[in-house]
Amino acid sequence: MSMLKSIPRSRPGFRIRHLAAVSLTSILILAGCGSNNTAGNAESAGSPEASPTIAPSAAASEAPGNRLNIKVSFYPMYEFTKNITGDLADVEVLVPAGVEPHDWEPTAKDMAAISDADVLIYNGAGMEGWAQQVIDAAAGSSLVAIEASKGLEIVEGAEEEHEHEEGHDHDHEHDHDHEHTDGESAAGEAEHDHDHEHSHDHGGLDPHVWLDPVMAIGEVRTIEAALSKASPENAAAFQANSEAYIAKLEQLDQEFRDGLKNTKRKDFITQHAAFGYLARQYGLTQLPIAGLSPEQEPSAAQMAEVVEFAKANKVTTIFFETLVSSKVADAIAQEIGAKTAVLNPIEGLTDEDLKNNLDYLGIMRQNLAALTQALNE
Repeated sequence: MSMLKSIPRSRPGFRIRHLAAVSLTSILILAGCGSNNTAGNAESAGSPEASPTIAPSAAASEAPGNRLNIKVSFYPMYEFTKNITGDLADVEVLVPAGVEPHDWEPTAKDMAAISDADVLIYNGAGMEGWAQQVIDAAAGSSLVAIEASKGLEIVEGAEEEHEHEEGHDHDHEHDHDHEHTDGESAAGEAEHDHDHEHSHDHGGLDPHVWLDPVMAIGEVRTIEAALSKASPENAAAFQANSEAYIAKLEQLDQEFRDGLKNTKRKDFITQHAAFGYLARQYGLTQLPIAGLSPEQEPSAAQMAEVVEFAKANKVTTIFFETLVSSKVADAIAQEIGAKTAVLNPIEGLTDEDLKNNLDYLGIMRQNLAALTQALNE
């Protein structure tokens, strides 16, 4: 898929407001996977996330008709895009605050909102399994689709590397989805119900590039270049805003380099395999308890391996994350006498994040502080 996919209007000046090409059956298929977050989806189109502070631009008032209507998939895409566009575009996030984006699927209402938009921005690399279907369904509209991770070096997820390089059988299937009750053992029995198809498969690729500040810079540049093509009259402002935000990301990168270069240890245990790019960038080693998607629970063999590693290496902190249950991390921490701490994959903002006006940069600095403390104990 190209980074910038523009589907021409059927005739000049005509704005298609609905997805005529999408049948009711197609919409029901796309909406069917989102049963566990229906309430969130009902208001998802246009749900606000924490907005960065950007100086107003006079160009917006001079040419109000040129404002782009942009839909973005989930929070990091909102953060990057809003810092590029400033007040020259209307940017709305599809996945609501507090909803795990690995689980989210667009409803019919979301489909209509996307078809009404000028631009759809998504991370790619398998993060949004629904994206290509939505783009295909929008054929005939003027929707511009931007894949932010296009052109970046995308690698396999940690669990595939672990299996291939070390030969361990983790009893882990990417094509299955597991349903668990609150009473199920956190240690994870090897016996799981494998009757449910996994609809959020990343295809073995790790999509979490936004957690590496250097890769995040690449995504910002990709988004800016595509938006400048989509709205040439605003290109100069987009470029200036982009460079200002990239300077902040470069500062963040330097803080990570300074904070992590001389730590006592270099390995850390996480709840799911979200921090592979960050670990690679700063010379660390991530040992994930589960796979690329936080809803995947580890097998008994995986749990035993993590416990063995933690004991052998005197690990004092097991990292869990926001938006999903910490029961597996809690179980391992209890087994080895360690503590738990948050390492946030920034896949969405919580109500507390919103209340505290936290954004991508602020949460990344919290992650750095948590890593620095754990790796120096």
